[in-house]
Amino acid sequence: MVNVRFRLDFAPGASVGPGKIDLLAAIDAEGSLSAAARSVGMSYRRAWLLLDSLNASFDSPVTRASVGGRGGGGVLLTPFGRELVRHYREFAAELDALASRRWGRIAVRHGGPPRPARGKGTARGPTLSTGVTAVARRGRGRKPAAKQP
Repeated sequence: MVNVRFRLDFAPGASVGPGKIDLLAAIDAEGSLSAAARSVGMSYRRAWLLLDSLNASFDSPVTRASVGGRGGGGVLLTPFGRELVRHYREFAAELDALASRRWGRIAVRHGGPPRPARGKGTARGPTLSTGVTAVARRGRGRKPAAKQP
């Protein structure tokens, strides 16, 4: 099986990827930003910043605050937020199916069991995927320029 991780860029500074989608799904399940952040393994501040960027990225908010109640309120997905999660996950399933058809024969030749991807993974646990990792190296082997007299 081949798993594709992707990000959609709608405009500069307006993107949606697996982290934001997992956060929105956790908000839908938990009804609370702090509980959702804990369930996906991120800090409350990071979750709040991601949610704020999502709400600022579109002409409709993805969440709304719920007020009152025994727990003192929380956060709920708007219909647009649910639509965003649904479309992203449907597209991800289509991409995974396409990638498995296109790359399946190569993926079985990787020489061992799938290794967990680097990073924290998702609320479902570590992500197992076949992927390409780009590594950038800075300033390796460079010497500072000599000073001019």
